[in-house]
Formats: sequence, structure tokens, C-alpha cells
Amino acid sequence: MRFYTKQQKFYCGIDLHANKMYLCIFDETGEVRLHRNIITDREVFLKAIHPYREDIVVAVECMFTWYWIADLYVQEGIPFVLDHALYIQLDG
Repeated sequence: MRFYTKQQKFYCGIDLHANKMYLCIFDETGEVRLHRNIITDREVFLKAIHPYREDIVVAVECMFTWYWIADLYVQEGIPFVLDHALYIQLDG
């Protein structure tokens, strides 16, 4: 298994569903910058991450709805990490 080891200014995790996606963006110190439920739409997503886009990586759970968003990341030049829920571990 390969792990993402680069340092970024901002990190975005997405709980992706067919019609809604929950975004959580936090900075390098762990401060939450955005915590919002939005419709699953490429333009709405790009608008939501716009203030953080200068140095962000986005992670999404590996499930059947992730293909379109992976293609969007490649088109937009946004670093992308595909994750599996069984390998996510929270400290605390």
C-alpha cells in the first residue's frame, strides 16, 4: 500500500454521495476552514474549494461514485487521494 506523504497548506476530505457531498477542509495546523454539505456538482465543488486551491489535496472514499470527481481533479490539476474507510484512522 502507498501512503500520501506530501505536505499541503490545506486538506479536503469528501463524504461523497450521489446527490450530496460533505466537504471538510482544514489547514496545516488542523483548524477547520470549511465544513459544509453541498450538492454533488462540479461547479459548486470548485467554487467551494476556490479560496484554498493554491495548495490543497483532496481525499475521497473509494466507492462507486468517485470516478467523475477523480476525472475533475485531473482536469483541474488538483492533487487527489483515493482512500478506503478501513484504512482511515483518527487520532484522539
